[in-house]
Amino acid sequence: MKLRLTHEEKITLSMIGFSAVLLCLGHWLTWPNPALLVYYGVAYLLVGGEVVVKACRNIIKGQVFDENFLMVVATVGAFMLQQYPEAVAVMLFYQLGEFFQDRAVANSRQSITALMDLRPDYANLELNGQVHRVRPEQVQVGDVIVVHPGEKVPVDGCIVAGQTYLNTAALTGESQPQYVTVGDDVLSGTIVQDGVVRVSVTKEFGASTASQILELVEHASEKKTVTENFIQRFAKVYTPIVVVLAALLAVVPPLVTNGAWAVWIQRALIFLVISCPCALVISIPLGFFGGLGAASKAGALIKGSNFLEALAGVKTVVYDKTGTLTQGEFAVVATVPHAGVAEADLVRMAALAETASPHPIAQSIVAYARLGHAAMDQVQDRKELVGQGVRACYQGQELLVGKRELLLQAGIILPQGETDLYQAGTRVYVAYGGQYQGLLVVADVVKLDSAATVAELRSLGITKQVMLTGDVPQVGQALANELRLDEVHCSCLPQDKVAYVDRYKQELAGHAQVAFVGDGLNDTPVLTSADVGIAMGGLGSDAAIGAADVVLMHDDPSSLVKVVNIARKTKRIVWENIIFALGCKLLFLVLGALGLTSMWAAVFADVGVTVIAVVNSLRLLHTKDKQIGKIPPRPQFNGQNKDKASIIS
Repeated sequence: MKLRLTHEEKITLSMIGFSAVLLCLGHWLTWPNPALLVYYGVAYLLVGGEVVVKACRNIIKGQVFDENFLMVVATVGAFMLQQYPEAVAVMLFYQLGEFFQDRAVANSRQSITALMDLRPDYANLELNGQVHRVRPEQVQVGDVIVVHPGEKVPVDGCIVAGQTYLNTAALTGESQPQYVTVGDDVLSGTIVQDGVVRVSVTKEFGASTASQILELVEHASEKKTVTENFIQRFAKVYTPIVVVLAALLAVVPPLVTNGAWAVWIQRALIFLVISCPCALVISIPLGFFGGLGAASKAGALIKGSNFLEALAGVKTVVYDKTGTLTQGEFAVVATVPHAGVAEADLVRMAALAETASPHPIAQSIVAYARLGHAAMDQVQDRKELVGQGVRACYQGQELLVGKRELLLQAGIILPQGETDLYQAGTRVYVAYGGQYQGLLVVADVVKLDSAATVAELRSLGITKQVMLTGDVPQVGQALANELRLDEVHCSCLPQDKVAYVDRYKQELAGHAQVAFVGDGLNDTPVLTSADVGIAMGGLGSDAAIGAADVVLMHDDPSSLVKVVNIARKTKRIVWENIIFALGCKLLFLVLGALGLTSMWAAVFADVGVTVIAVVNSLRLLHTKDKQIGKIPPRPQFNGQNKDKASIIS
């Protein structure tokens, strides 16, 4: 990613360059001392004038002890000891380090804003048959806008004319385009690739997905982690202490040992340069900011670095079922024809009876059969029996499709044991002409990567994985067994889920956290009560964005593994920086106090350590998603393989 230099950055870099040239040329000068003082003074002010101004301004505000103060005291002291090149070099490398730090922060910010390049510049508003280009803020709910190929969708809406492929990479990170046509919802921030579409506006600009996401990104860095707050408090105490120690180092040894004042003052100045806390103050927030950028790249919006840090400490994960571990849509997952009945005939008869029913289970059967309209006309006298099923007439004989009780009431004899093979899922029985034909099992199908996600999280050290569902026990337990979850609690109301999450929080000691993963629509209370609330596939959902701490842009549970890995890597890199910076500074402080290091080594201990820590933090922006395996799709069932069925509702 290339970044253009701003005007201010070009000026800063020019000043650093001129100062460096003067420093190098000064090596061959044999001028008298007053002339050298002026020469190096010019080189110093070129590169360090801004630091001096900042130090003076902060002193006036009462903010005395900061890195600017330390640099000014150390370099002015070096001038007083006639160590002109060392003084200029210290300020030169300090400013060069600051420049690279600023560039690193800018690079980190752009890595996020490039991913979140969602803000539209205009909207094509259709009024009285004419199209007018207006600001997105001027568009109202119910208006119709026109979006051409290559343009961003400015506000959320529904397509009323046209069809196209949408580039959703800015929202989801996925490069594969999404096909949309009339009746499909479109989210602001996506880009129309081909074809012109007319969109009826469903949300104003301020409430649209792009605006909400941009607001999250803009405020994410304001919520500090425990580690960041600790380092800030540490720096406020640390800096005055090292200033006092440097003063004592300059004064006490000469008084006690009658040593040379110049030697100990020089050691004190070296001590001050080494002690500058830049590596900690800069690299640690940058590390968390890099983690937020890496999470955005992986398709996760995290509302603050505090939640990123909390996510790294999660030991218990609690899942909602429908829409989180399962697809939330009914599908035919098993067909069990009776002896002598063809599977195709069983499915056909069930679909013929259910054609006109609006019930989701009925619609899933019709979709599974893929009947033509001509075949559907073969059924007469179709009657919906509320809570029971459908009775119809097909080719002159009675066709019954529905619950077991419907067939029993009609005197249909059901085989013993065969229908008890399936303990979960909704069973739809079929009888025709007074004879039992078989059954279909309709269930909420498990997402392809749910099992792999549970296994992967367990390998990462997640000690407990629990499912809370409002479904009946036999359905919930069957899913828990298939996914090998540690616990399952069924028939849960929203308040029950909150109570369970509170209990798990009390069970964990220390800094371990509890995360709840839900769909963000009906789980708002428990998303709020968990240490980390994670909305699965919550993109575009006001409830998800409002209640959750982390919003996963995909419906894939494997996104959770990615974001946990990023959170843990972020925390690991941050602590690498802390240990490395403190270790190097402690070592060089001791060497400086003993007179075993020079001003040049002090420059490395300050600027060099900072640059190394910053570069280490930037590794987060190049984090690659770990591929999570997916369990194979469910087989199509028939009478011969019914014993191998794995049905989850």
